[in-house]
Amino acid sequence: MSHEPPLPALTAADSEVANLVEAEARRQHDKIRMIASENYVSRAVLEATGTVLTNKYSEGYAGRRYYEGQQVIDQVENLTIERAKAVFGVDHANVQPYSGSPANLAVYLALAKPGDTIMGMALPDGGHLTHGWTVSATGKWFNAVRYGVRKETGRVDFDQVRELAREQRPKLIFAGGTAIPRTIEFATFAEIAREVDAVLVADIAHIAGLVAGGAHPSPVGHAPIITTTTHKTLRGPRGAMIMTDADYAKDIDKAVFPGLQGGPHNHTTAAIAVALGEASRPDFRDYAHNVVANAKALADALLERGFDLVSGGTDNHLILADLTSKEIGGKPAAQALDRAGIELNYNTVPFDPRKPFDPSGIRIGTAALTTRGLRPEHQPQIAEWIDRVVTATARSDESVIDTVSAEVGELLAEYPIPGYAA
Repeated sequence: MSHEPPLPALTAADSEVANLVEAEARRQHDKIRMIASENYVSRAVLEATGTVLTNKYSEGYAGRRYYEGQQVIDQVENLTIERAKAVFGVDHANVQPYSGSPANLAVYLALAKPGDTIMGMALPDGGHLTHGWTVSATGKWFNAVRYGVRKETGRVDFDQVRELAREQRPKLIFAGGTAIPRTIEFATFAEIAREVDAVLVADIAHIAGLVAGGAHPSPVGHAPIITTTTHKTLRGPRGAMIMTDADYAKDIDKAVFPGLQGGPHNHTTAAIAVALGEASRPDFRDYAHNVVANAKALADALLERGFDLVSGGTDNHLILADLTSKEIGGKPAAQALDRAGIELNYNTVPFDPRKPFDPSGIRIGTAALTTRGLRPEHQPQIAEWIDRVVTATARSDESVIDTVSAEVGELLAEYPIPGYAA
């Protein structure tokens, strides 16, 4: 088995790098990949990222470039923009940001000044670093106010959101995050933002594919600015987009370029176009709904095995489990599961008494395994494997690792991945 598309030129020119690429392809094939921010892109997306478009430098925007020779690149970028507008139903899309964090920084640059008050979900409760967390530039440059979840429910505490917003009068309010297992209530956030004259920013990096496929409510009509990565559930390359109402288009474009970056990565832009084309098709809607069905089935199976799930379950692609009752930390559990062929990440949980690098929880996602073709009927077996490894690891028993790894491999042999084939 080998990487697809094949790598003959790379193998001939630099076998060391080629061998590492092959090793990673094999690793991705051999494990159930359940990191919530990861997925498998299609072979078409892979091919687009490896084209001669990477040779071209294109500072500026279509029709307004600083270098000549943009006749084709302008078409690529315009196509990507039009597809983004069609898939998400927005007025404007900027497809140039290099990744999600720079996309969020562009929003700050466009609409806020250092020292302004901004508001976002606290990182330990499921937010993102760039929503004003302490160690981020956004937490250092702005007066960051942070909301959280209710301890008894694990869901956003909207009484707290409203109270903080009225008291602090933030210029921006961010909705979204990295470890939120429930539906994001954009309408409620929008109501609070209007009340305090704040701009609501919806960060849908994790759920963009679910929104595109109709498996999660859209922020369009509630948030005038929407940021997202283009990988995760959207199944595109590692890039980002900012989508806005017409009123914010000019300011956002200026913030991206020349405010934060130079020329866009044209090969990535083309791959985003491919992914958006895929997301516009009926089978992508099936995929998005299957992601949620798999997550719900897995959550139910984990609950039956005594796992403590933040908020009691999931509405999307993501499950957050607190392992305190299993008498093991998230980090040793995640490392043991990786050795057993189940790849996920350790994660803080709300009100976590442990440190972020050794937290109480694990974060589990179903986007990649759904792309691979696994279905709800497979989830009880996956839950059993997770339970078996976590329980054994808590007892310092490594004997089950090899057994589970072999069982995982046997299942996955029937479900090939894009990018690796016989």
